[in-house]
Amino acid sequence: MGVDLESLSEATSGAIGSLLSTTILYPLDTCKSKYQAEAQARGQQKYRYLSDVLWEAVAKGQVMSLYQGLGTKNLQSFISQFVYFYGYSYFKRLYTERTGSKSIGTKANLLIAAAAGACTSIITQPLDTASSRMQTSEFGRSEGLWKTLTEGTWGDAFDGLGISLLLTSNPAIQYTVFDQLKQRLLKQAKAKAKTDSSPEALSAFMAFLLGAVSKSIATVITYPAIRCKVMIQAATNDSKENEAKKGWRRIKKTIHGVAYSIWRKEGALGFFKGLQAQILKTVLSSALLLMIKEKIASTTWILILTIRKSLFLTKGRLKSP
Repeated sequence: MGVDLESLSEATSGAIGSLLSTTILYPLDTCKSKYQAEAQARGQQKYRYLSDVLWEAVAKGQVMSLYQGLGTKNLQSFISQFVYFYGYSYFKRLYTERTGSKSIGTKANLLIAAAAGACTSIITQPLDTASSRMQTSEFGRSEGLWKTLTEGTWGDAFDGLGISLLLTSNPAIQYTVFDQLKQRLLKQAKAKAKTDSSPEALSAFMAFLLGAVSKSIATVITYPAIRCKVMIQAATNDSKENEAKKGWRRIKKTIHGVAYSIWRKEGALGFFKGLQAQILKTVLSSALLLMIKEKIASTTWILILTIRKSLFLTKGRLKSP
């Protein structure tokens, strides 16, 4: 079976978009992760607001530490988005070929997106765990990728895999909403223009807007699981010393252990701590990603076709006598 060039184009443009959006918003992502990872008893919170994380970095003269783990995050983001978009595009094409249908319903779209997300989580989980630990380490004390990955057992590198698989529902919801809204807008544009052909891509503004709306919906629905995942993967830092002073038991790195800890120390609202920060970061990130992807998709497709043509020409010359 040959390489699916359309899926390859989708994957490449999606990965590039993810790389750029991740780099632009990384300081906000670091603040968000450290804020979410904190689990303190009522009245004893280190970070009352998201901005407290930023001021801590400024006070310690560690502003550049807001970028700790950026290389790992970019690597994880690029690979995960490439795998996701390739799988998503490939599964969609496979579905339409098998069923003979030109459109995909909401249920089928959700299943396809979830399958692509599951493949992505399994492949990139060690990098995801490492980037979370590096981000939530004390400012200026983040270790390199290799040392972070090799700490503890190999199984520790897959901390949070179960909840990551559960969270495949997040991009599944996001991209399903995005695709459905996109199709409706393009159909409306086609009807308004009264032509047989419709625009192949959204404008940058509309792609940004639809990306923001779709990600907001997905984030609100799945946020409690997102908070638990961050805490499972977070660096422990000075946890033993703090727990000794306050008489706390160490949080178990399991879904049940983290969920119980949040409930005991913060109450039901604790499951939504940092929701505004999560929405701000993920909405901006996803909107930028989808906007960039939409704008470079045609260029990427032309580039891939050009490379393919040059390879065929080269192969033909080598075979000719």
